[in-house]
Parts: sequence; structure tokens; C-alpha cells
Amino acid sequence: MSQYVSRLQRRSQAAPHRLRLHRRPRRVAMLSVHTSPLHQPGTGDAGGMNVYIVELAQRLAAINIEVEIFTRATTSGLPPTVEMAPGVLVRHIDAGPYEGLNKEDLPAQLCAFTHGVMQAWAGHRPGYYDLVHSHYWLSGHVGWLAAQRWGTPLVHAMHTMAKVKNASLADGDTPEPAARVIGETQIVAAADRLIANTAEEREELVRHYAADPAKVAVVHPGVNLERFCPADGRAAARARLGLPQDALIPLFAGRIQPLKAPDILLRAVAVLLDQRPDLRSRILVPVVGGLSGSGLAKPEGLQKLASRLGIADVVRFQPPVGQEQLADWFRAASVLVMPSYSESFGLVAIEAQAAGTPVLAAAVGGLPVAVADERTGFLVRGHDPAAYARVLCDFADDPALTPRMGEAAARHAQSFGWDTAAAATADVYVAAAQSYRRHVRSHHG
Repeated sequence: MSQYVSRLQRRSQAAPHRLRLHRRPRRVAMLSVHTSPLHQPGTGDAGGMNVYIVELAQRLAAINIEVEIFTRATTSGLPPTVEMAPGVLVRHIDAGPYEGLNKEDLPAQLCAFTHGVMQAWAGHRPGYYDLVHSHYWLSGHVGWLAAQRWGTPLVHAMHTMAKVKNASLADGDTPEPAARVIGETQIVAAADRLIANTAEEREELVRHYAADPAKVAVVHPGVNLERFCPADGRAAARARLGLPQDALIPLFAGRIQPLKAPDILLRAVAVLLDQRPDLRSRILVPVVGGLSGSGLAKPEGLQKLASRLGIADVVRFQPPVGQEQLADWFRAASVLVMPSYSESFGLVAIEAQAAGTPVLAAAVGGLPVAVADERTGFLVRGHDPAAYARVLCDFADDPALTPRMGEAAARHAQSFGWDTAAAATADVYVAAAQSYRRHVRSHHG
């Protein structure tokens, strides 16, 4: 008799999910432990993932999927909740000291973060969240537990993977720890669906983490096409930023860390000026971004490198800027340079192209998807500064190259709108719900 009652209880607990998960989720709990969507991209650990979460959440809300984003509080003055946009709520969770905590220290705070998430959920009725969507491996572990506790499907996006990063480390970069590899492997096995930025990332999930190919969906990140657009043109953007109109301006925009390889751009400029000293009077190299990690100081290491290379007079260091001004930097540039050692996609490459600027990038990760080689930019295999210098010389010698490729780049970027990405993500949610429902039915007979 007790076994019969227990079986009935299990079925009654599973029944609400069988009823509600046949349709598109109405409310999603989104998890971003190590970086808040409210943080300025280009500072600390804030980067493309922040932009991704903000834009995706807003576009999901526009198609009637409410999103609540759980993130770690990093200052004591933050309110418990912030309405970022209609239908998008950010919840700040106390987990560890507010300041001075590096991303590498966060695994020790996952228990505290999970406790805060569960406390927030405790005030809601059962079935309040239809689905959990976690971003990055730290969030995946919290999402794994939350999804099981709430009886919902788990969708996970890696954004970066330890095994992939460790296979292409820059000189002086620190390998990702074994604990992260183990954690990522567990999340891949636990998730109902995985979102990969590109087909190559999907293959990496299968090859490195034994992901079930049927569980991995490819959804390209998007770009805010209203914000990142050619607007009133390159000359007007240069005037607003106080930049010379006739200069060759190769731009670096992003966090200053070995993985992003801003030093390759500086070394390439040094090679170029050694070969073409006549270009010194008409080249300007802006580096827009801050140090990665908890430090927000000026990038002294890169400044010292510029001095050692003898190009300090042509390099301009700029702190991270807001999205509107970043769009102007893209418009003003002759070419955006991305010599990264690893990129799951390379969001700034699409943003620059949408603004009408070609891209010179390393042929790694998702960049061959983001950049159409020799049409909207150039892809370089390897990280030889001389190879980048040769392309920069082409831009210097052919003034029509930037506008010609820029027009093609803007057209190319039109296929990467966030509305398309949100619709595809919603389809992944439905597939995850259906998979979860089948699993519940199988488990409960």
C-alpha cells in the first residue's frame, strides 16, 4: 500500500510539468554568477556575455517570455531587485565579499549563491519558473540544482570552455584548472539542452565533453542593429571623438588580457612602422577597454610594451565606454583588430561590421562565422605580428578598402539580429521542455 501511495505522489508531482511544458515557457530563471548584466562591458570580467544576456533577455521579454536574472551582488548598496526592462528583472544575491573576489575564487561561493537563489524562489508558488537557463560553468552548477529542485528543464550556454582555452593559451596565460573541466563535463551531462554559438562549438562540445549531439542547438548571438549601424558615417564619428579624419585607425576594443591578444596589434604596428616609417604621421591606434579580472587600473603592462616597441606616440589608451560611444568608436575605425587566441563567437566583430567597419581577426573559434574572409574583413591563421602588419599596410595603401568592405560588412551583420537569436532560443526552450517531459514520463512510468 505504501508503495502505491508513493507512486501516486510521484505522479502527482510530475503532473503539473506534463501539463505546462508542452508550450513555450512563460517565465525563465536566468543565472549569471560571475558577472552582472548591469556591469559595464570591457571592465573586470564583464564582456560579450554581459551583452548577450542583456540583449537576449530583453528580446525574450518582447515575445512574452519573462526573464529573472540571478547574479552575485558586488557592492553593498545594490537593491535586491532591479527592473532592467519591462519583463526583465535582475536579482542580486549575496555570496561572498562584495569586492576583491576574483572569478577563480567563486567556486567556493556557489553554495552561498545557491542558498540565495533558493531563498528567492521560496516566496513563489510551485511551478513559478518554467525553465532554468544558465550561462558559463559556474552558473551551470547552480542551475543544475535549481532545475532539479524546481522540476524544470535546464538549458545551458558554455560561452567558453576550459579544454578549448587550454588548447590555445597565449604566452603567460594561466591554464584553466582541472576542477573547471570536471564541472563542465558534469553540466553537459545534466543539461536538457545546450546552446552553442557556432557549429564548431557544437563539435567541440561533442568531441571534448561527450555531449549528445541531439541535445546541442546552434544559435548565433545577435547584434543590436538599431545601436550598431553606420549612422552618419565615419567622418562624423571621428569628429565626435576628436580623431584625425585622414588617419589609419586600427582599433582594439575589449578586455585587456592575454587571451584577447592586444599585444599582437601593438607588435604588428611596430612591424608596419619599421617597414613604412612614412605612415607614423598618419596612424593612430586606440585601445578601448580595461583590465580583465577585479583590477580596474590603467593597462600599464600594455603601455610599457608600446614604449619598448617605440610606438607610444601613436597608441591611445581609452577606458571602457558605454554601448552608444562604443558604436562611434567602431564607426570611426579603419578596421577592428581581433587577434584573439580563442573566441566562442566574437560579438564585437559583428557589432563593428554592423557599424560599417571591416574586421581583421584571428581565424579561431567563431570568428570565421562572424567574419566573411576577404569580403567583410580578413582572417589570419596564427598570431605572427608580421601577418597582421601586411593587412594593415593594405588598408593604409588603399583608402577605398575600408568603405568598400564596410558596406559589405554592414549587409553581412543584418542576418545576426537579436530578434532572430531570441526566436531560436525560444525554440530551444520548447525542445528542452519536451525532452524533459519525456524524461519525466519515462521515469515515472
